Amino acid sequence: MTAAASARQILTRLHEVMASRMHAQGKLDRVVEIVGESLTSEVCSIYLLRESMLELFATRGLNKSAVHVTRMAIGEGLTGVIAENVETLNLAEAKAHPDFQYRPETGEEKFHSFAGVPIVYRERAVGVLCVQHVEPRRYEDVEIEALQTTAMVLSELIANAELVDEEEALGLTIQETGPQSISGLTLVKGLAVGQAVYHQPRVQIMQVVADDIEAERQRVYRAFDKMREQIDTLTGQAEFGIGGEQEEVLKTYKMFAYDEGWSRRINEAIDSGLTAEAAIERVQQHTRMRMREIDDPLLADRMHDLEDLANRLLRIVSGQLGTAASQGLRKDTVLIARNLGPAELLEYDRRRLKGVILEEGSLTAHVVIVARSMGVPVLGRAGGVRGIIRDGDEVLLDASAATATVRPTTSVAEAFEARFAKTREKQAAYASLRDVEPFTRCGTRIQVMMNAGLRDDISSLAMTGADGVGLFRTEFQFLVSATLPQRERQTRLYRDVLDAAGEKPVIFRTVDIGGDKSVPYLASDIADKDENPAMGWRALRLALTRKGLMKAQARALLEASAGRSLHVMFPMVSEPWEFDAAKAVFDEQLAFLRSNKKQLPESIKFGAMLEVPALAEVLDLLLPKLSFLSIGTNDLTQFLFAADRANPKLAQRYDWLSPSILRFLRRVIQNSVGSDVDVGVCGEMGGRRLEALALLGIGFRRLSITPAAVGPIKELVRKVDLAEITTAMTDWLSDPSINIRSELTTWAEERGIEVD
Repeated sequence: MTAAASARQILTRLHEVMASRMHAQGKLDRVVEIVGESLTSEVCSIYLLRESMLELFATRGLNKSAVHVTRMAIGEGLTGVIAENVETLNLAEAKAHPDFQYRPETGEEKFHSFAGVPIVYRERAVGVLCVQHVEPRRYEDVEIEALQTTAMVLSELIANAELVDEEEALGLTIQETGPQSISGLTLVKGLAVGQAVYHQPRVQIMQVVADDIEAERQRVYRAFDKMREQIDTLTGQAEFGIGGEQEEVLKTYKMFAYDEGWSRRINEAIDSGLTAEAAIERVQQHTRMRMREIDDPLLADRMHDLEDLANRLLRIVSGQLGTAASQGLRKDTVLIARNLGPAELLEYDRRRLKGVILEEGSLTAHVVIVARSMGVPVLGRAGGVRGIIRDGDEVLLDASAATATVRPTTSVAEAFEARFAKTREKQAAYASLRDVEPFTRCGTRIQVMMNAGLRDDISSLAMTGADGVGLFRTEFQFLVSATLPQRERQTRLYRDVLDAAGEKPVIFRTVDIGGDKSVPYLASDIADKDENPAMGWRALRLALTRKGLMKAQARALLEASAGRSLHVMFPMVSEPWEFDAAKAVFDEQLAFLRSNKKQLPESIKFGAMLEVPALAEVLDLLLPKLSFLSIGTNDLTQFLFAADRANPKLAQRYDWLSPSILRFLRRVIQNSVGSDVDVGVCGEMGGRRLEALALLGIGFRRLSITPAAVGPIKELVRKVDLAEITTAMTDWLSDPSINIRSELTTWAEERGIEVD
């Protein structure tokens, strides 16, 4: 008998039972008889979740007196393991399994074979359907799939008959419905309060049994066509470049999208009498079971790809395509997602989006850069959130402390609100410094500039009183675009930014993409994936090999700056010749515009990012060519320590206030003395008060930081005497055994300078 025929036989009989006027317990009793007979199995039992315990609700073959008596905890025994892991077990000898537990009241000692599948409701196991047999044997795939089909029908029955209450149906214990704490990794600091909203709302399968099998088949065919069209479009976009991980992923997706075996299995499930959604879900359940049996990491990754594609197909066939952004945010929101792209984040209403919690995420992810620019706190690496947070739950997010509280008690919420109020008071005090120039106590003017990357970011110039934009990340336009931005689009953006900035300078960093900032339409020139993307084929290295890309950006910047001053900075310069080559592209475009009698910028200043340590050894060759030098502390730090900052094990290991990094930075300042080059820092380091204090002490007079940090740093500057802090830093750096962070904190506290 085929899987479809076996499942259809069971489903037909189950459908009659479900349509009958029989009470719920009677239906469960009938279901175990039907399944047991169909699979020629001596035992068939149904366990359901009640008061956080799995209770035997119905059985064929075990002692009837055990019904509503035998109970076990989640994770206890074979049945408990199935519910805990939401997985299928298929054992020839149940007693050989390490989690086997014998319950004497059931009379199951004579049975050897065991197979069980979870009964799933809203992605949580609310029960278990299992079968047992006297002879030792593994159940065949056709039988397992029949059990999975039955479990799906039981899920619908359980929900409709209210056999478990809503909290039990969601798989939540009494403790889980109360306050819960979640920990993770700080990606963007800040506090937020809002209701939980999932970026991708769960797909609810409302009907399991099909009314018209042929109609369901046509729905799946149409969904496959649409999904394949989407994958083909993505693949077509990727053909702007060759090689790289993006291309490999898309090839795998395309292979699965056109896999006849996958579509055949879904059709067989429909043949058994399931709706299109239920058929896709049943095949997914089988895939998940196979994934747990795979030891090969590469093959397991491929199975994960298939699961992702199945989720896409399920969304298409159910019509539930939109994200929460398309539905609109109705209240202050803390967004929950596995991961996000920068374009997806920008789709949300900034007035309502208060915070983000990611199950994955890294410090260098594009979405983190955008979120920091938007002033939205982000907590990453928050595992297990789907099992804890429900849509609409109140969430208190403290991304600075890398924690979040779900469903807080009144006292916890009040304490958080009091702390939040103090934070707002501080922010108001910082905002009052908008028009105050940041002079130190000794009268030295410090330049406090801000980082940006979006057109809307420039409004923060007026709000914060920053001296200008010390870093405008032009790659944001490339990262959020589905296709390569045309020169005209780039020109409009740069002109709008300069218009909004007015008389304040804007330093445009040429595009920094490639490596870990891959875009689908512009893959790397090399076919092999970068083993170390941050140190790979990216930024200026990539741009210099794609002259068309750099020429278009150079022309756009020059045209947008007509009649004004233009500041251009090249990222990731490793040797002076790279700077020369990049500047030559601008010189060529400048000559072209001049020959065509186009209006030119009044002045052009060229600078470089010092992120690669090797550049510090040849500053004597580079400085005469520069107007300014900006040290990118984020990349520089990971290169100095050979520590990938995207690796959570290393994220907190190396301190910005270690003697090695501070000595390096001081040496750059000292080697620049005597030149006319303005040397500054742009990066997260300069936006932290204690670290900024250290930077002032080793000689930096220009900082470019996130807009939210401008007020706090201006307030800090006004409390500092440069002679004092310079002397202290010199003494501490001469003795590397000293804990500079501790000494600097004590020094600041003694002078009434807050460093948090």
